[in-house]
Amino acid sequence: MKKLLLAVATISLLVACGNDKKKSETSVTEETTKDQVVNVYTHRHYEPDQDIFKMFEEKTGIKVKVINASADELIQKMKMEGKQSPADVLITVDAGRLSRAKGEGLLQSINSDILEKTIPAHLQDVDNQWFGLTKRARIIAYAKDRVKPEDLSTYEDLVDEKWKGKILVRSSSNIYNQSLLASLIANNGEEAAQTWAEGIVANMARSPKGSDRDQVKAVVAGEGDLAIVNSYYIGKMLNSPDAEEVKTAQQIGLFFPNQSDRGTHINVSGAGVAKYAPNKENAIKFIEFLISQEAQQVFTEANYEYPVLESVEAVKDIKAWGDFKEDNLSLNKLGENNKKAVLIFDAAGWK
Repeated sequence: MKKLLLAVATISLLVACGNDKKKSETSVTEETTKDQVVNVYTHRHYEPDQDIFKMFEEKTGIKVKVINASADELIQKMKMEGKQSPADVLITVDAGRLSRAKGEGLLQSINSDILEKTIPAHLQDVDNQWFGLTKRARIIAYAKDRVKPEDLSTYEDLVDEKWKGKILVRSSSNIYNQSLLASLIANNGEEAAQTWAEGIVANMARSPKGSDRDQVKAVVAGEGDLAIVNSYYIGKMLNSPDAEEVKTAQQIGLFFPNQSDRGTHINVSGAGVAKYAPNKENAIKFIEFLISQEAQQVFTEANYEYPVLESVEAVKDIKAWGDFKEDNLSLNKLGENNKKAVLIFDAAGWK
């Protein structure tokens, strides 16, 4: 009888151990699967970005799960989700928006020698909460048949009376314009920035409306002679499947302002690790991959943005525009001066 009881006890112990082992194996498997994910909230809506995400998956085995929406929607979503947010990475365009996400407490500081040493200091957050991925210049697009490039010089010169009724630009609610004005505040002071905004309003060809592409089309249509736009839009229009857009872009010249002093205003698209990222290490690996040689090449070839990685060769359209001097103002200043810029726009009557 004792032998029988001992045998039963032994079998029960073996079964229990086996069950514990299975639970342990299941737990490890679930944890491993969980770790091989990075949840990306992105405002960028460009198809080639998906190719970059696939490249990352193939290289690392980490699955990229993407939520696409506007910057405002993503920021609001992260705020509502709070500590329960699945977001690991936030990608958006313009340092002003990145600074806003930081100010809302939605990002966290990270340690990455790759990011800190590879990305120029003025294109990253001082607290390592966001990092520039691509650059875009805010340039002057002009009608080749009506404007001589030698008559152009600086952003400040656009308030001259010779440009009265000739300037096209989008709304003051546009973050690109807010950041441009924020850079003028940082470089020239609030009073000079106010004078500039008022001068641009006085020289507008029409009330602000539409996108950067719409400003370019309006120049070619003769509604004005100059437009303030982001450089990459011209590249996209020159390579558009729409023949009319190509024809329009071919009639436009690009001018990079302030080459004799501080340089042309630069902004970025960028990324940061979410405050409550459940997959923080994967998030850091992901952002590091976005500034790799292969990813940067796709950014510039597919979207005509300037790479932050200096070793990456720009595409022919960008090369054709020539080298230019960039304003090396810390992009943190764009976020710091955003509210002032909005108030100045309102006071100047920039709709």
